[in-house]
Amino acid sequence: MLYYWLGRGRQGLAQYGQALTWHEKALSIREKVLGKEHPDTATTYNNIGKVYYRQGKYDEALTWHEKALSIRKEVLGEGHPDIAAACNDIGRVYYRQGDYDKALMRYQEALSIRKEVLCAEHPSTAITYNNIGRVYHRQGKYDEALKSYQKGLVIYRKVLGTKHPSTAITYNNIGRVCYRQGEYDEALMWYEKALSIREKVLGKKHPDTAATYNNIGRVYYRQDDYDEALAWYEKALSIREKVLGKKHPGTATTYNNIAFVYGN
Repeated sequence: MLYYWLGRGRQGLAQYGQALTWHEKALSIREKVLGKEHPDTATTYNNIGKVYYRQGKYDEALTWHEKALSIRKEVLGEGHPDIAAACNDIGRVYYRQGDYDKALMRYQEALSIRKEVLCAEHPSTAITYNNIGRVYHRQGKYDEALKSYQKGLVIYRKVLGTKHPSTAITYNNIGRVCYRQGEYDEALMWYEKALSIREKVLGKKHPDTAATYNNIGRVYYRQDDYDEALAWYEKALSIREKVLGKKHPGTATTYNNIAFVYGN
């Protein structure tokens, strides 16, 4: 859902600032009344970390998430679901910082707990498989990424169904791996699966739908079908300019892709 929250612009940043103010008010009370080592205090630490993450302030986010994790491990024990959640949040920060080894370590720690405590077929377990797949993808370990995505997909299909947005995310991720491997027909098949869900569930004007239009356009471009590529890019651009604005990085990506088509 990256494009959605990035597209919120100044209003979104203001809302995050307000959220931080209210979390700090809660923290002031909890530290005084419950103490700094209480699980509820740790929850507020973690929530503050999430706000900083959304603001792109990753060092600050990491500091607060680590404080939450330290308390949870000491008070709740090593195998508690809240520890898995904190590890997952820390993994996300490291991923955004490009520290993929540390991200993978934290995600695998979260996965170990979730498989044992929540069961192997819980949606949170699937989320962690998906996150691990993203790390492997970034590292260029496409076979490992594909295996992890497919494990998550099995869970999503069984627990959430074949028409859930989370299932669509995994379809899209698998398509991206196939694209990187040069398997364009396979990539197109997975992107179309994702698109079918996103158009029905999110609508044809949603940024995630636009992202899939853009991905489909990239496949056609690689297959030298420039007319088809241009048609899909223009569909993506129409949404991104309206929803994200003409100065958003996602919009710029589509401008760039269209330029490549005309340059051939």
